[in-house]
Amino acid sequence: MMPVLFIGHGSPMNAVEDNKFTRKWKEIAGLFPNPKAILSISAHWETIGTRVTAMIKPRTIHDFYGFPEILFRQEYPAPGSPDLVSKIIKMAGKVEIKADETQWGLDHGTWSVLLQMYPESNIPVVQLSLDKNKTSRQHFDLAEKLQPLRESDVLILCSGNIVHNLGMIKWTKTGLADDAYSWATEFDEWIRNSVSTRNTEHILNYHEMGKNAELAVPSAEHFLPLIYFTGLRHQNEGVKFFCEKIVGGSISMTDILTQN
Repeated sequence: MMPVLFIGHGSPMNAVEDNKFTRKWKEIAGLFPNPKAILSISAHWETIGTRVTAMIKPRTIHDFYGFPEILFRQEYPAPGSPDLVSKIIKMAGKVEIKADETQWGLDHGTWSVLLQMYPESNIPVVQLSLDKNKTSRQHFDLAEKLQPLRESDVLILCSGNIVHNLGMIKWTKTGLADDAYSWATEFDEWIRNSVSTRNTEHILNYHEMGKNAELAVPSAEHFLPLIYFTGLRHQNEGVKFFCEKIVGGSISMTDILTQN
């Protein structure tokens, strides 16, 4: 059975940089056999209703601005997988998932990570959208329906950030500040403890942590991949944490891998 992986993807520059985070992503990829296919759930594809990429050759989307030209030249030409799309739609049951054959592709929440983990780009990749009208519980319920994919050698990548507040990023003359706001540290630790102890209700109702949650999750899209991770994890599985670091004061790079 393939693991489920939550990656705090951070800056798009992680696609091209050699740093402690990208080296860890490469290391994680070596902890289990190469998957037959990858399902990615990225913070960067929000829709009304749930969509899944169904094109044979999904395009590489450069969904950012203000970065060096080298980043815009990056391509991740992984093939799509009609077979995996069919399985996802069938497993969702009464939850309608529409096949997207023309509009989307692979955004940087997906390819910036996979470029480091699987640089050959030869593993089929399908991306699932985040329905803006679904509640946390509905996202979790859909994730549970997709659990059997893991038994078909499908790696599921949940790409977001536990703490993601771009408006409060701290900079120094040389780049992102290395220290963290206290609220960011406290929220990241609270969520990691909730994951470790399988406190699903804490994760689904993260907003109940009050001001820390308001600052750490000013909008839900980067946190929702963690809810999918939670729903995709089997009851008896443990977890291992990597990259437990907050950069720029307000971006958590925490990664989590399920373990049998």
